[in-house]
Amino acid sequence: MGWHVHENLGRRIADLRAKLGWTQQDLADRLAISRVAVSHLEAGMSDPGERTVALLAGVFKMEPHELVAGTRYPRAKAERLPVAVARHTEVELQLELFENDMRWFERTGGAHREVLEQWVARLAALEDDAYDRRERDAIAAARRRLSTVLA
Repeated sequence: MGWHVHENLGRRIADLRAKLGWTQQDLADRLAISRVAVSHLEAGMSDPGERTVALLAGVFKMEPHELVAGTRYPRAKAERLPVAVARHTEVELQLELFENDMRWFERTGGAHREVLEQWVARLAALEDDAYDRRERDAIAAARRRLSTVLA
């Protein structure tokens, strides 16, 4: 990503958050920490613990060591970071699978309509289980798109 050596980790977190178009509260909700805690991290007033770095890395679709590389993040803490973290939520995975099926349906000229019909119930169940507002909005958009295609 071309990070600067000894860049402030808080500034990096703020930049990555801004690229997603998220507020501090949006990020706080994803991490299960307070907005004030996010503010303190971004301002460099505190270093995130290993759990928070791992969660941040997953949210930003990178590995924990990649997130802290070239920053002043304490070496002792960095050595305790996991090598890999989950980079997507179940909703993101299911929506990508839905998109694959939609592309396949369109490429085949509408063959195997029953595959898309199965998504009606799958998306409804997914929406019932989604807690994140943005994910619920994405599911709702997928459901609207599906109903248009199946109409």
